[in-house]
Amino acid sequence: MQVADALREDIKSMKPGQRVPSQKDLVKRFGFAGQTIQNGLAILQAEGLIVSAGNLGNFVSDGEAPNNDVRDDITEIRSQVQALTERLAALEERCETGGARSATSVQDRGVES
Repeated sequence: MQVADALREDIKSMKPGQRVPSQKDLVKRFGFAGQTIQNGLAILQAEGLIVSAGNLGNFVSDGEAPNNDVRDDITEIRSQVQALTERLAALEERCETGGARSATSVQDRGVES
């Protein structure tokens, strides 16, 4: 989402039809993997902010905004991603602090799993 957020800001100062930096340039700029850059670009395409021209690259759209249903879907998905991110962080922390019991520790106590 960092990629999409940063590019969203860049696009505000760009003109319709102007080419968005290439994936290779974005990898250098952000230091993220190519797949992460692609995911960010896909978000912007779904929002209608850029259009893909295949091998020619991505371009700022003509400004035709997506309908409210699409915006609502995007907002809902972002909310779900945030909730999942928080849940994952909590589970990882629990695992690191020994809060999660392994099957071996349960068996050592004579409890069948």
